[in-house]
Amino acid sequence: MEDRQAASEPPARIEVRADLPSWDATDAHILDRAAGLILARGTAGLTIAELAREAKVSRPTIYRRWSSVDEVVRAALLRRTVLLLSGFETAVSTRAELVAEAVRFADAFRQDAVFGSLLSSEPEAFTQYSLERVGTSQRVMLRWLADAIVHAQRGGTVRPGDADDMSIMMLLIVQSAVLSHNAVSALIGEAEWHTELTRAMDGYLRP
Repeated sequence: MEDRQAASEPPARIEVRADLPSWDATDAHILDRAAGLILARGTAGLTIAELAREAKVSRPTIYRRWSSVDEVVRAALLRRTVLLLSGFETAVSTRAELVAEAVRFADAFRQDAVFGSLLSSEPEAFTQYSLERVGTSQRVMLRWLADAIVHAQRGGTVRPGDADDMSIMMLLIVQSAVLSHNAVSALIGEAEWHTELTRAMDGYLRP
């Protein structure tokens, strides 16, 4: 991570880009087919044999890359996360921009076909693959958040603090809000949900 500049220096408007993972054409093809099967049948319905048929590759081709269905699911969800994050090109230099981007990511996550399906029909699988341990998907988001926090700290709009620690709490706020959205949707409107999520993150970051 870059050395932090003093808050008195002019804010550098730097485009936040985490070091996102990438896949070759074959890997991407298989993982996209896996995501389609997860959407259609859920995580429990995914098998290596069916994935091989759907992707028109041999089972050994899949097993050379991932040793189990669990690894395939995690890799497919990581790719979905990276595809979402790759669309966030906005340069972040203030707290308001950081919060707006975090809320936009929460919306994109909920509206994604695969993640949205897991949240509505398999919340336990969403918890298993997204919350029970800090995996590669979470680390990608944490890097993005930490970089954004550092840039906003330079301009003085985000309070001092360890950006890595703060990024963890930001991720917990976003994940909790996304996971609980369906459960509380009858109690709070969409606009109000956005307003309160924005206030929660803004208050956490405010100097």
